[in-house]
Amino acid sequence: MNLLSQIITGIYALVLIAVFVMEAFFYHRQELYKFTRIEPENVDALRVSAINIGFYNLTYALGLITGLVLLQTEWTEAGRALVLFGCAAHVLLGIVLYISERRLWPGALLQSLPPMIVLVAYWTWG
Repeated sequence: MNLLSQIITGIYALVLIAVFVMEAFFYHRQELYKFTRIEPENVDALRVSAINIGFYNLTYALGLITGLVLLQTEWTEAGRALVLFGCAAHVLLGIVLYISERRLWPGALLQSLPPMIVLVAYWTWG
């Protein structure tokens, strides 16, 4: 896996960790409304979903980081598989987010564009 793909994957994993913190611990903050679209009156009802989605992002981030670490060992195929799976999943998840709620297009773009770049860079330059 080329260096560009690995760098973007690492940055994206850090973004996913930041999103995890925001969704799992700060979903109720009014200043995050533009990102989460959680109305103040719905915060309590969506608490479990927000926390759960946050932990999904953490899980994917840890998978991507594990893949990057494995790429540096004799387990390169496993590392490549983890990175490619994590990126492909987030491209699909970004598309689903956009289709299901068009007002969240910035989040959908952030969710799908960096992993798409990783996939294109990998398939273009190896």
